[in-house]
Amino acid sequence: MVHVALKALFSSQTRVKLLSVFLLHPEEEYFIRQLTRLLNEQINSIRRELENLRRIGLVRARNKNRKKFYKTDTEFLFFTELRNMFAKEVKGGESATVSALKNLPGLQFMELAGSFVGTHSKIDLLVVGDVKKDVIELLLAQDPTMRNVKYSLFPKADFLYRLSLRDRFILEIVNDPRHLVVVNHIVKEVEEARK
Repeated sequence: MVHVALKALFSSQTRVKLLSVFLLHPEEEYFIRQLTRLLNEQINSIRRELENLRRIGLVRARNKNRKKFYKTDTEFLFFTELRNMFAKEVKGGESATVSALKNLPGLQFMELAGSFVGTHSKIDLLVVGDVKKDVIELLLAQDPTMRNVKYSLFPKADFLYRLSLRDRFILEIVNDPRHLVVVNHIVKEVEEARK
């Protein structure tokens, strides 16, 4: 039974895209047309794969306002393992979007949180440096799996000032050991603030 469920999960590209959306954003609800736009896939393919995921128990469906909405069932037997697999792919730098973000000119510090690493966090991405907001938004918008990513952007001086004040929002992000720092050109200042 376990082998059948796992085999069913990874048998199509559309399903992998859906898994990425549902596993990295389990708190969100989606309807079919929204997913076809988000993933750039045919409606019949989305409908078929959603039904497969519903049948094995990874997603639940409910009707609301004459639309059928789908949401991750976090009680699914393999939810944590699958989510970790998808989060590791992003963590490992295999995501083209994360790689592009890491190479932005002027970037001083970047930390992956929330949906990237499978934690509950106010934000998914913390960016520090002389980086344009428009560039970050463009990179995130180009990747269908990252359009719902919540991020915070701080100039370096502002970030360091808030760190020195022991700002609760900042400390919650940087002090969580499950979060992943992928760029850190201000190591000394961040380490001092953690003490």
